[in-house]
Amino acid sequence: MQKTAKKVAHIFLIDDHPAVRDGLKLLFSGASYLVCGEAETSSETFERIGASGAELAVLDLSLGDESGFELIAELCRLGIAVLVYSMHEDADTIEKSFRLGATGYVTKREKSAVLRLAVSDILAGRRYVSPRAVQSLTDRALSSPQVNQKYLPSDRERQILSLLGRGESNADIAAALAISIRTVETHFVRIISKLKLDGMKELRRYAIQNKPRNGC
Repeated sequence: MQKTAKKVAHIFLIDDHPAVRDGLKLLFSGASYLVCGEAETSSETFERIGASGAELAVLDLSLGDESGFELIAELCRLGIAVLVYSMHEDADTIEKSFRLGATGYVTKREKSAVLRLAVSDILAGRRYVSPRAVQSLTDRALSSPQVNQKYLPSDRERQILSLLGRGESNADIAAALAISIRTVETHFVRIISKLKLDGMKELRRYAIQNKPRNGC
């Protein structure tokens, strides 16, 4: 009986350091993976990735004078999963990456086995957050003000929190819900009071942390 050929996953590397890309190519050399292309800038990425057949992009967030953030949503729209591989370990950067559509986040201080596990999980349809990234998110969550655990938002408050968590402005929220900006601000004050938060910054953080998690 003829054996079915094992599917090879196509990985595209985006990093402005050639030595890092060379190391990743060695890491992913084998029967299961194929590095189908590489780039060190946004323009190079879009010139090359379309014809590469990439399923997954391993993306650095610091690309010289450019930000890798700008690439995440675009790659997602192309149907390419994004694994952020970055030196940045702060919770805000990690959360922003997932908010823009990343499927995984691995810090560059992790061992190579962690990166391979992340790629395996993402290609299997799962999200992945590396241990250092998890620790950063946990530390930030534990340092946040204690919210009112008994708080149950009304339907309107739930809508407002959802839109706020997606990064919408006060004006955008008002337009989406057909209410005035003043009414939106009044809801913010009430929610902040109910949750016992310290102002809009903490409310926005709460909304981001508790918004529905959608994939690409």
